[in-house]
Amino acid sequence: LGVRNQKRINFLFSLYIQTVTHFVRIHHFASASSKTEAFTFDHTGKKMPVDESTAVGKTVCVTGAGGYIASWIVKLLLERGYTVKGTVRNPDDPKNTHLRELEGAKERLILCKADLQDYDALKSAIDGCDGVFHTASPVTDDPEQMVEPAVNGAKFVINAAAEAKVKRVVITSSIGAVYMDPSRDPEAVVDESCWSDLEFCKNTKNWYCYGKMVAEQAAWETAEEKGVDLVVLNPVLVLGPPLQPTINASLFHVLKYLTGSAKTYANLTQAYVDVRDVALAHVLVYEAPSASGRYLLAESALHRGEVVEILAKLFPEYPIPTKCKDEKNPRAKPYKFTNQKIKDLGLEFTSTKQSLYDTVKSLQEKGHLPPPSTSQESSQNGIKIES
Repeated sequence: LGVRNQKRINFLFSLYIQTVTHFVRIHHFASASSKTEAFTFDHTGKKMPVDESTAVGKTVCVTGAGGYIASWIVKLLLERGYTVKGTVRNPDDPKNTHLRELEGAKERLILCKADLQDYDALKSAIDGCDGVFHTASPVTDDPEQMVEPAVNGAKFVINAAAEAKVKRVVITSSIGAVYMDPSRDPEAVVDESCWSDLEFCKNTKNWYCYGKMVAEQAAWETAEEKGVDLVVLNPVLVLGPPLQPTINASLFHVLKYLTGSAKTYANLTQAYVDVRDVALAHVLVYEAPSASGRYLLAESALHRGEVVEILAKLFPEYPIPTKCKDEKNPRAKPYKFTNQKIKDLGLEFTSTKQSLYDTVKSLQEKGHLPPPSTSQESSQNGIKIES
């Protein structure tokens, strides 16, 4: 084998080892005197103590439990011993089957029929809970379907949490509530103190970002009014293997570059974070007494050209675009950000390269992406890629 081929084999083998580690969940109980300590390992292989006095016997609510991020939150909470009440529109819908198959679901998962706009249903789901993870939110460019439902949903959850006297509410917001400000210095470091420009979002008809920002603001205002302990997470574009059977917008962001539907890539930059890290961050900020305010969740910011280069190196058998749609203007530069605040709580980020690899492998396994033919030979480097 040539040097180039050997490097590729070494690279893929390294990713394989990391991937195996990502999906290992080990529960080890060690006796010391008469005390039993419980440990688990996160998807990066880091050993993490589980405070059983915090989790076991405690009940939490996760809104929109069948969603991309929420499904992973439910999985982690069940693994840590919590009883989870997950709200879904229809508990009997087959698209929620993956939740019932999670470890511990049979004993400690309760799916509750509830809509974000139905306060009584939300209140019923939240009653008796020690904490709430509010992840459910509309994702649409239609302002009527995005803005008011998102704001009402946030207010309803906070109000219901106040009545139930929960320990803490954790809300999933978005980088869309942080980054969209054209007046910000391009060299400025984006952090939790940054807010998007509402007028800019409105004038550009970016209703998703507009809705996320006004919903988060409404949550903060309502939490202060009701005396609710609120923590907000602001993830960037989320990648990583889905637990749910459907494809969401962020997964399509990767899928389009592999199916041939995208012939070029945009002259844009994007920040990325792994869904498993996002889920773990939710649990960390819920359990850490010191957690407060907002937390930016981002691993790296890349140009779209860098993303397709990574995909082409990992999966050269797919028709990944090689040309930029805009070759006249200078290449866009990724923005600067800091993720130190969430790191201080113990989160170690998965690399975007690993997230992309795991995303594609999962899409193959779930049948959303045809896997390469067995023993298909790569025309780019002359080595055989085994499916």
